[in-house]
Amino acid sequence: MGGMPPIAASATVSETTRRTAAPAWLVMLLVCAGQFLVVLDVSVVNVALPAMRTGLGLSGLGLQWIVNAYVITFAGFMLLGGRAADIFGRKRIFVLGLALFTVASLGGALAQQPWQLIAARTIQGVGAAVLSPATLTILTTSFPTGPARTRAIATWTAVGAGGGAVGGLVGGVLTEYLSWRWVLLINVPVGALVLAGAVLWLTESRQGVGRRLDVPGAVLVTGGLALVAYGIVQTETDGWRSASALLPLASGLVVIAAFLAVEARAKAPLMPLGLFRLRSVHSANGAMVLAGAAMFSMWYFLSLYVQNVLGYRPLEAGLSFIPHSLSIVLGSKIAPRLMNRLGAKTLAIAGAVISASGMAWQGTMDVDGTYLGTILGPGILMALGAGLTATPIAAIATSGADPADQGLVSGLINTSRQMGGALGLSVLSTVAASRIEAGHGPQALADGYGLAFQVGAMILLGSILLMVIALPRRRADVAHG
Repeated sequence: MGGMPPIAASATVSETTRRTAAPAWLVMLLVCAGQFLVVLDVSVVNVALPAMRTGLGLSGLGLQWIVNAYVITFAGFMLLGGRAADIFGRKRIFVLGLALFTVASLGGALAQQPWQLIAARTIQGVGAAVLSPATLTILTTSFPTGPARTRAIATWTAVGAGGGAVGGLVGGVLTEYLSWRWVLLINVPVGALVLAGAVLWLTESRQGVGRRLDVPGAVLVTGGLALVAYGIVQTETDGWRSASALLPLASGLVVIAAFLAVEARAKAPLMPLGLFRLRSVHSANGAMVLAGAAMFSMWYFLSLYVQNVLGYRPLEAGLSFIPHSLSIVLGSKIAPRLMNRLGAKTLAIAGAVISASGMAWQGTMDVDGTYLGTILGPGILMALGAGLTATPIAAIATSGADPADQGLVSGLINTSRQMGGALGLSVLSTVAASRIEAGHGPQALADGYGLAFQVGAMILLGSILLMVIALPRRRADVAHG
């Protein structure tokens, strides 16, 4: 996965009408398949990026937006997607999101111009934002409170982490033996199959209380984030003082300010600002933004390094990331047990320290790097630390909120992670490009990617400092998975 594993919250959704005619295992299979596609799409594209660049003549900026177009819309519309599922029905929104995601995947696979691929990735992100929250809510309303629901959510989380784990390998196989287009095209038959199963066997449910959709809020936060990210990447070619960078940056900040004003007055806000008065919520979300900004870009730069500098084929690149992927799964699986022994705050800090040490080590990469000496060790540390960090931060965020707000706060944490990742990729890509332009050949590429990891380690140190100062210390937090 491109960063950290998905975060689940076992929030109870009240006032639902549910009588699932299909067996529980089939509901689980359909819902987890939908979540698997969403998470897989982040990691499967990374290995194919060099082939996409060659095939469509993408610039460095265009290559970055193949990733960012998906992440920004995914983050910006995720909370809206969750609320839409409550209002209009979980099955209906699941089907709508999956259909949108599948059609956009087909459009991206058939793209002939860079803008067509970026547009398809944008629509994919919207589909994922609608689909992903519905998958978890269907589980929480289909399984009764207790061990059955806990096992269901644990399976959902593991499937998400697994999607990230196998994405690099799947992307490598498809790119090398077929074409980069197949990393998107593979979603079409799978999506169509799951779509048919959902229509036939999922049972509709919705929340009885009348609520409104905060569409202006979702549009404003997504637009503001996209403008800020665009302004940052424009500095890569035009510098920080150029109008082409300053205008979108300033416009993005104005739009984000408008978003905050809308949320303060909305009757049913997308992001209730009152929640941020809780220390647990604002400190955990701040730490997650910084952690996401540092960790999300790991796979992006590693994929470019092993293929553009070390000369790995796509399949070799995918195979080389298997230990990293397994490390994220391991970290996310053992995190709940370690939380009980160490406390959530201590574990979150320890995980971030492990990841930061791996990033600093990875920052020493050069043109003569080897797999055992340059990729394996630091990659395992970065990924293991990422897996250990996500769950305790989410646990702290939800531990101070009312039970009715657990799902919303979990959604905020996921949104913070995605938004941090999008902005972090913009910043670190600009940093890497500035170093690459100052040199020549593969050595310049290695230096640029290495600098990105070094700056990422510094950003993660900022997250660690925030955790130490601001996170409340709780030993018996919320159990996840």
